[in-house]
Amino acid sequence: MRRRLFADNKKAVFLPNTPIGQFARRLEDQRFLTGSGQYTANLNRDGQAHAVVVRSDHGHAEINAIDVAPAMNLPGVIGVHTYGDLAADGLQPLPCTSEFEAVQPLVVPPRHALAKDRVRHVGDPIAVVIAESHEAALTAAESVEIDLSPLTAVSDSLACQRSDAPLIWDQAPENIAFRFQQGERDATDAAFARADHVVELEIVNNRISAVPMEPRAGIGEYDPEADSFTLTCSAQGLHTIRRQLASGVFNLPEDKFHLIAHDVGGGFGLKNFLYPEWVVLVWAARRHGRPIKWVAERSEEFSSATHGRDIHTRARLGLNADGEFLALSGHLVANMGAYLSAAGPGPSTKAAPTAMGGIYAIPHVFMESVGVFTNTAPVDAYRGAGKPEANFIIERLIDAAARRFGFNPVELRLRNAITSFPHVTSFGNSIDTGRMRLNIEDAVKLSDHAGFEARRRDSAEINRLRGLGVGCFLETARGAPQEGAEIIFNADGSVDLRVGTESNGQGHETTFKQVAAEMLGLPISAFNFVQADTAKTRTGFGHGGARSMHMGGAALVKAINAVLEKAEHAAALLLQANENDVSFSDGVFTVSDTAQSVTLSDVAAGCTANSTPGLASDSLDSFEMVENAPFTFPNGCHVAEVEVDPDTGDVKVLRYVIVDDYGNLINPQLTEGQVHGGIAQGIGQALGEHAVYDLETSQLMAGSMMDYYIPWAADIPPFETHLNGTPTKANPLGVKGSGQAGCIAAPQTIINAILDALSPLGIDHIDMPATSETIWRAIQSARAV
Repeated sequence: MRRRLFADNKKAVFLPNTPIGQFARRLEDQRFLTGSGQYTANLNRDGQAHAVVVRSDHGHAEINAIDVAPAMNLPGVIGVHTYGDLAADGLQPLPCTSEFEAVQPLVVPPRHALAKDRVRHVGDPIAVVIAESHEAALTAAESVEIDLSPLTAVSDSLACQRSDAPLIWDQAPENIAFRFQQGERDATDAAFARADHVVELEIVNNRISAVPMEPRAGIGEYDPEADSFTLTCSAQGLHTIRRQLASGVFNLPEDKFHLIAHDVGGGFGLKNFLYPEWVVLVWAARRHGRPIKWVAERSEEFSSATHGRDIHTRARLGLNADGEFLALSGHLVANMGAYLSAAGPGPSTKAAPTAMGGIYAIPHVFMESVGVFTNTAPVDAYRGAGKPEANFIIERLIDAAARRFGFNPVELRLRNAITSFPHVTSFGNSIDTGRMRLNIEDAVKLSDHAGFEARRRDSAEINRLRGLGVGCFLETARGAPQEGAEIIFNADGSVDLRVGTESNGQGHETTFKQVAAEMLGLPISAFNFVQADTAKTRTGFGHGGARSMHMGGAALVKAINAVLEKAEHAAALLLQANENDVSFSDGVFTVSDTAQSVTLSDVAAGCTANSTPGLASDSLDSFEMVENAPFTFPNGCHVAEVEVDPDTGDVKVLRYVIVDDYGNLINPQLTEGQVHGGIAQGIGQALGEHAVYDLETSQLMAGSMMDYYIPWAADIPPFETHLNGTPTKANPLGVKGSGQAGCIAAPQTIINAILDALSPLGIDHIDMPATSETIWRAIQSARAV
């Protein structure tokens, strides 16, 4: 009987001297570094035309008239289109697909691909110009005459609920999109009543832009003979986008749409959704009978792509006299922007509750989330999507409680960290494994917490305020609870790995091949990694939710096991042996008593040739689904040391220590890369990133790289990374998601460090982003008292 390396739902066994668990260089980097990557903006089609979108420069205004004639009369212009053209062809609004049980039902106003009657945020698409060249389209876009009557605008999530605030949508009184609750309010209130200490904070999780290195780009095509569309785009989650595009907007069967994403240069959630531009591209391709290409300007990414976070929370934590946590509550106000993006309500409703309370045992938790409309770009999932917001709440409350009530912040965390498993949270999530307390102990030791006061004194001698911050995190990684993978053996001896998860820089082409090479005993070079093509992958739910190896890897393992089940039968026929006498190792089937053997490649070739009686053609090919999968629970503790210049408010991050648990590691260095990238983004959010709108006009104030802070390499310290995993049984590989964790942990770690530095001045709260100006003003206010 063959040896099964990974049995479904069992702990993975990593064999010595195998590719899994060891560093392997990223296979995809060869083409990236030599200029051979296929990015959509670099692709062209014969006879293509170019699109430029005309957007609103007002935060809120009525559309009185649109005159396209001046643009149509310019050289090279093929067409200029507005809402009426799309409506005449029966196109429907872009759908919001979020589903959850709401106390106040979800209001989904129409989001048309091109604005109808009114614009509701800067960057709202009004018209599209199609021309022979990008330059001609750009020139014509400036000639489209739009008569707008400005309306009162509101961008702040609290101000939009006031009685004098303008209504963004008539069907949403008080601009409320939904009201969601989870937990037992009465029991939580009773626990607060018993508490000896209650700390309360107003917490702002600032609005940010994902700023992927590659802006969005797409090429729409139409085949009149097949009456079908092709969209090549820099996007992720293509099957989901196709479903929304086909049934939601065009009211056509899904098989009429073929979506392809080649190499994608970063996404962080921004590229996971259906955008108006995707609708316009395929519609225009049909209208004009030729491919239509569009590449976003960076300013368009800031003004019209989805933003992230933007949640204001009033949070409370109740403790007894010994510092034991009794109750946690949070009232979240989530800014949805002017429209509901496809999954926009998800982070503050379905996602945040899974991580409320973080790594701590808190018996009573209640949260309420209110989604509101404002005159801003739509908000949707950004790296972590609800989990960073939830973890930031509890970690900030713990530090505030420690300072106000005389507890040590490290000891307070150690006292309340989850230590026994499985642990069922107040909201019913079952955490199967983790090393929450051990992570804290290790991080404190590795960061030399004991020697910090001496370092603080050294900094004081050069007029610097030194602070040490501790931040823990609990990720709930999975995304969609189902995923598929398919193995196909080709006539040339190569093997396709067709997976439904999709990479936008994570290194999937390497790690998935490592798993397949280990299990099938074939060289990595034998595999073709196939993703992000709805004609080649049967299904797929993309990469969101730190799910790729947990879900896609599990589906791949299941498909490979199905292959080996079939191959064992075929090998027995070829070797004229009993299946029970055949074993499999390192790509070879061997008969135990005769030592006769046949390679997996020869078995596959025999099946393809159908030359052996009893073998069916292509009988090794296998497609498998993983469904109703549980979460994995990555967890960790980070420690940062910072110095603050009290004269300028400038912050320098001196040191950053990471102790994380991601279960088993397929490729440790790639895991570290994911974590480091997430931390860099978390540091960016903590120190400067902010998609700011003018409070009176809703004009976007951070609409270019000149105005939007991105951390430089000099802002990021060397990372001291320690990965100590407790394998999960949630998938056969024993892995936990790592793609979002750094972004979840870093904001609170940095803010806690800054506040520790400022604590001698009596400052115990500051909102993100903690810019030098914000810190300087806080210092001046404290000194003025």
